[in-house]
Amino acid sequence: MSDQQTLDGQPTDKLALGVAARLSRYLLVLTQARKMGKETISSAELADYTHVNSTQIRRDLSGFGKFGKRGVGYNVDALIAQIRKIVQTSGKSNIVLFGAGNLGTAIATSDIFADHGFSVVALFDVDPGRVGAQIGELTVRPYEDVREVIEREEVVVAVLAVPPTAAQAIANDLVQMGVRVIFNYSEALLQTPPDVIVHASSPAVDLLHALYFYLA
Repeated sequence: MSDQQTLDGQPTDKLALGVAARLSRYLLVLTQARKMGKETISSAELADYTHVNSTQIRRDLSGFGKFGKRGVGYNVDALIAQIRKIVQTSGKSNIVLFGAGNLGTAIATSDIFADHGFSVVALFDVDPGRVGAQIGELTVRPYEDVREVIEREEVVVAVLAVPPTAAQAIANDLVQMGVRVIFNYSEALLQTPPDVIVHASSPAVDLLHALYFYLA
């Protein structure tokens, strides 16, 4: 991640990991609040939904500028825009998705990425029976088109919703093509260079994580 910018456009140091994680949680809540029709939200409400102390929330936000009004709260639209600017997701980032099965279809047709400024620009599958199918706004493309799409759309993020046996080979190709962030929804353990970020997502792991903290 490049240097962050304050609201006046001047560069600052990178965000601390804890701050970046909390800002992401605020952004998730704010995005959902906007979809529910809320125009303003207080730090106390953000605290209720994120389980972050309201004082910490105000401290996190005040470090980047003056947000909100006492007794009124934060303007949801404005705060979403400012946090996106802080974490550098205010511009469109293009994503390619691999796997047109049930999981890939669910991802392709949801707002999970679009809500946060990301656009799935292509969906690939190696199954000839799926290539050419229309899923949401995307037409499933053959794997042979991957390099052309990544270069044309300047893609640096990929999502793998493929069987574990296929994941490593795809990851190897993506790294060679310049992709630097991989969301891995398969159960495969991916080996990638140190400069490539692999985020593994599994409902079972998330459940175990939640139960550990609940039962401990």
